[in-house]
Amino acid sequence: MKKIILGLAIAGIIFSCGKTKKEDTVAKVEAVTEEVSKELAPVSDAMMENAVIYEANIRQYSEEGSFKAFTKDIPILKNLGVKVLWVMPIYPISTTKSKGSLGSYYAISDYTKVNPEFGTIEDFRDLVKTAHENGIYVVLDWVANHTGWDHVWLKEHPEFYTKNDKGEITHTVGTDWTDVADLNYDNKEMRAEMLKAMKYWVKEEGVDGFRCDVAGMVPVDFWDTTVAELKKIKPVFMLAEGWEPELMENAFDMGYGWDTHHAMNHIAKGENTVEAWDKRMVQVDSMYADDDILMNFTSNHDENSWNGTVQERMGDAKEMFAALSYVAPGMPLIYSGQEYDMDKRLLFFEKDTIIKKKGVFYPLYEKLGKLKNENPALNGGKNAASYTRIKTSEDDKVLVFKREKEGNKVVFVANMTKESVKFAAEYEGKFKEYLSGEYIEGTKDQEYELDPWQYLILIQE
Repeated sequence: MKKIILGLAIAGIIFSCGKTKKEDTVAKVEAVTEEVSKELAPVSDAMMENAVIYEANIRQYSEEGSFKAFTKDIPILKNLGVKVLWVMPIYPISTTKSKGSLGSYYAISDYTKVNPEFGTIEDFRDLVKTAHENGIYVVLDWVANHTGWDHVWLKEHPEFYTKNDKGEITHTVGTDWTDVADLNYDNKEMRAEMLKAMKYWVKEEGVDGFRCDVAGMVPVDFWDTTVAELKKIKPVFMLAEGWEPELMENAFDMGYGWDTHHAMNHIAKGENTVEAWDKRMVQVDSMYADDDILMNFTSNHDENSWNGTVQERMGDAKEMFAALSYVAPGMPLIYSGQEYDMDKRLLFFEKDTIIKKKGVFYPLYEKLGKLKNENPALNGGKNAASYTRIKTSEDDKVLVFKREKEGNKVVFVANMTKESVKFAAEYEGKFKEYLSGEYIEGTKDQEYELDPWQYLILIQE
């Protein structure tokens, strides 16, 4: 195989609709039918199969740091294949014991109001409406483990909180989260109030689910009971910031693929080989049920701010691992700014701004999103496509695997080293390389060569 330079093409599909003014009854009925058809269907297993999820950092997304500034860019997310919008906490932030000048999103003073820093509740409602009009579901970041020190519960219901042996309310033990007070889940009244607040956002504001912060630090039985109650209102999508399989037995649809992410980082730094990826895939297969979904990511708000940018952690391997996050089993995540080649650690407790200038990653995410949305071989939900490892003559350096469903086949080939590598693969067929458009004929005894971190996404014909 000759070395292939991957070409990226920006493809945009613009949908427009118009309504001709007619007075006859038939036209009016057609117009009503058209409006109904525009409504976003409820959350479903089918949606989860081919979705891309986007994490929105409202404060840092724009110079304004507002709902309005973010909302106008929602059609751009649609172009990237995004179907689920995870909005980082939008609630008022406590000022008591706060960190930095603006404080942490995760130190909440009121679960049922919006942070005036971002705008008004009407602005948020417009965000939800615009997302739904673009076929995107909205999930709110929910912080059930703790509240900020200004929360009304501290004054009215101190029994809702964990206390030390002196009877003092404490922050979460074993953490440096001094800006928050730990909630006591032995208190049933507190649990009821937490459920009430979550119901408000689903029933009154139309959100479609929640991403639940440090979900593993909250009792599983609370999640199981709470999500069952939320689903009585409407179907919801639930993402746990946690890896524990028990979280996904009943309450959560998806958890974090933390160990998958860590394997990527270690391979990118040359600390591990492809063997680490293979071991992780075996681990996933043994630990999780067939209908469990894991979120694949090369960054998120924690990784970016505290552990480094994608460039810092992955260097020249960053594009290959971005592609792998889409092609591997699971649901891929884009964190705010990744689509614009962001290469800085965003401030967490202060105002910062993402520079929105298209470079390498916008067209790459656009192409990957289209493939993820449209090819069943990349289904990664509760009825995921199969994953089959294909052996090569250099299995410690080259990763080759096949995803297959309903007769559709996608083969991923990647050199996971910083050196060029020659190899043979135990697989043959006729393929179209998705990103370049080139056709490739492969045989079992054929020798291939890939540049450092080069990858191919092959559509088998």
